[in-house]
Amino acid sequence: MTRAPGEANKTRRLAEVAKKVGVSEATVSRVLNGKPGVSDATRAAVLTALDVLGYERPTQLRGERARLVGLVLPELGNPIFPALAEVIGGALAQQGFTPVLCTRTAGGLSEADYIEMLIEQQVSGVVFAGGHYAEANSPHEHYHRLFDLRLPVVLVNAAVDELTFPRVSTDDMVAVDQAFGHLLSLGHERIGLVLGPEDHMPSRRKLAAFTAAAAAAGLELPDSAVEHALFSLEGGQAVTRRLVANGFTGIICASDPQALGAIRAVRRAGLSVPDDVSVVGFDDSAFINCTHPPLTTVRQPIESMGRAAVTMLVNQIDRTAFTAEELLYEPELVVRGSTAPARAPQREAMA
Repeated sequence: MTRAPGEANKTRRLAEVAKKVGVSEATVSRVLNGKPGVSDATRAAVLTALDVLGYERPTQLRGERARLVGLVLPELGNPIFPALAEVIGGALAQQGFTPVLCTRTAGGLSEADYIEMLIEQQVSGVVFAGGHYAEANSPHEHYHRLFDLRLPVVLVNAAVDELTFPRVSTDDMVAVDQAFGHLLSLGHERIGLVLGPEDHMPSRRKLAAFTAAAAAAGLELPDSAVEHALFSLEGGQAVTRRLVANGFTGIICASDPQALGAIRAVRRAGLSVPDDVSVVGFDDSAFINCTHPPLTTVRQPIESMGRAAVTMLVNQIDRTAFTAEELLYEPELVVRGSTAPARAPQREAMA
């Protein structure tokens, strides 16, 4: 006797979910049919497995949120994002949630597409670590949709003013103060800054701090002191060529990949890091201390920020007390071999 296609699909679904959870098919069937005799933990695990495997929940169970949390990242090429995903994923697992990693790729799903997918999956909440929320000129309608749905959301690092979700951020003002003060203490007075795109909110904060630090030091900043680039090695290399040509001897970059590009540009100009030009990065990404020379950088407190983001999200999910204020975490300057004293004291003002 041949089974009907619908019956065969149901049997396959029961088998896959049972294997995923480590329970019997009979237990899965009891959960799907709303029958008693199953613990709350097992019931939650079965429903989560349905979501992870891409099966629709039975109609009577669709109103419940899955114990899934979307983790939306702009990329995985920059080592800081996999590091953050590891911290957040581990903290979510400890709270009984399963992270769903969503990464934008060229020609792939957009951030808005991922949000629709996550809503369909009945996720319990979403953590964004880098994305359109930090870009003034990007679309923000999908964030407003999440707000209207009252879905718990946490943002990592600065966002545009109109988005009032809870967020945890590295203090960009302190980061630039640390980097600028370090280069100034080494005798550098021609200090340049490599940022992300002009509409990028953390970059705007860094620029404000850079301008204030130069003013406090009595240095005049020419327009040529600030460059905007993609957060990549190639981006950092392209704009650093101009900084070197304009005689800047200290360069602060808004990411470690940009800083590696800056070092490459200095070398291709026939100069040396740090003998001729000192370079400071931002993030303290994995293996950055293994570069030649090891990179001086400003370390983001990823562990603390990632765990705080999960705590803020779970508090929203559980409807316990949480703050909508931005939590600022102080970074740490890590001095290595890519910075050194300026070759000679520079008494003239920057011009």
